[in-house]
Amino acid sequence: MIGIIILIAGITYFMVLFYKNAYKRMENFPPGPPSLPVYGAYWIVLLTEINNLAGAFRKLSKIYNTKIVGLNLGVYPTIVVNDSALIKKMLYTEEFDGRVDIILSRLRSYWKKLGIFFTDGYFWHTQRRFSLRYLRDFGFGRRDEGLETVVEGEIKEMIDMTINGPKYPAEKELVNGNLIYLPHYFAVPFINGMLHVYTKMTLPRSEYNTLWELAKHTLIFQRSSNDFGAALSLTPKIKDIFPNWSGYNSLRKGNQCLLDFFEKLVKRVIKTHDSTHDRHFLDMYVKRMKEELEKEGRSTFSEDQLVLICTDYMFPAASATEAVITMLIERLLLQPEIQEKIHEEIDRVVGRGRLPNLDDRKNMPYTEACLREMMRVEPLVPMGVPHRCTSDVKFNGYDIPENTIVSANYSILHMDKEIWGDPENFRPERFLTNGHLDVSKDKSLPFGAGRRLCAGETYARQTMFQVFAGFMQAFHVSTVDGKPLKKPAKRIQGIITTIPEFWISVTPRIYKDN
Repeated sequence: MIGIIILIAGITYFMVLFYKNAYKRMENFPPGPPSLPVYGAYWIVLLTEINNLAGAFRKLSKIYNTKIVGLNLGVYPTIVVNDSALIKKMLYTEEFDGRVDIILSRLRSYWKKLGIFFTDGYFWHTQRRFSLRYLRDFGFGRRDEGLETVVEGEIKEMIDMTINGPKYPAEKELVNGNLIYLPHYFAVPFINGMLHVYTKMTLPRSEYNTLWELAKHTLIFQRSSNDFGAALSLTPKIKDIFPNWSGYNSLRKGNQCLLDFFEKLVKRVIKTHDSTHDRHFLDMYVKRMKEELEKEGRSTFSEDQLVLICTDYMFPAASATEAVITMLIERLLLQPEIQEKIHEEIDRVVGRGRLPNLDDRKNMPYTEACLREMMRVEPLVPMGVPHRCTSDVKFNGYDIPENTIVSANYSILHMDKEIWGDPENFRPERFLTNGHLDVSKDKSLPFGAGRRLCAGETYARQTMFQVFAGFMQAFHVSTVDGKPLKKPAKRIQGIITTIPEFWISVTPRIYKDN
């Protein structure tokens, strides 16, 4: 009898202790779900809506009647902003400019804090400022005739590969008669464009297989961290126990391909570097690195950091931009009338005798609006890249302590009925006024905002327009069997949102290159 009483007392004690820990909250911290063992409230998030973090936090925001959901992810205090106005305020709050130091960022950068995306403080500020200042000289972040010509040349090769058939074995994996394989079909103009920015050189068509390998491995990396991927960040040791299930092996495999490529490139540049003549951006970085080492004996500029800078800026170019165009092609299969309007605009503004260029962009508002609408309806990173609070701060009346993870639920902003009226509908016309593009109507933030604004926004918008408009000028697209597409493919939610690879049928529209 005494034993049973002791057992009941013990169970009661642990239940009370569990309850207190589950509902223990920091003073004046935003409301949110209770914490459970190991992963804290992350269990609740997954149970709320699995494979859709943005949807889960939308529901939690309603359940707890709060615009800011506060919770513990393992040992990390976390807030998720679920309000359009507060999202913008959060992005411009300087104390939220930090990055979280997690295994995802370390495994891709030699287990150091390197690169641009996942660093902060003085190191991030110095490296980002230098890289953007000098990448701009070679067309990144502004209009550049040389870069535009390079991209145009790659589009012509893409069209030739499709109309006249593959020349090299690797091309047969992407083009088969009148069928093309998405999204990798679109990769070369974006990747070679970035290589031109880095080195003023590109890989020829005979070496496109190398670029497609980069695209494939980048996609492997991007897809390797789904909703369950937080387990790897919260409990890094899991990589040794479940390296496949946790996504660790795929993350490492996907990233290593880019590291290997840029390591060789950087070593080649260093070997041939001449301090009296700057050939390209990589030369300018190496020059700065050597000058600081000679003058001060140390530097934040390093060979490894240069590899990571190249990798960071290449990742979106090798995956995200193609994902946007691929999902837009899918949308044309769902709503054929959109394709007809794009073709009418291209034929009226450009004709068939030359490729569309960036001068045509202002005269092709509907085509541009389609790209903007795609990025609104399908934000590639619905929860954004997590920020870190760098010091204690008060935000919207709540006390947010230093090192809190801060995230924005972009799907709230992009699907806000008060802003868009009918956000669930794909309607490019929402960005037009009297037939002209009205950028003031675009309240979406596909590239973020504030000091953490995606540095590649201008490059992405310009190049996506060139590639998409050039492709649509040349081809009419349809499903492989010619039947209307009934519903969109199931989304793959990793670091970015993608859809499964698929074939489409294309019919040439009598493209002539003068």
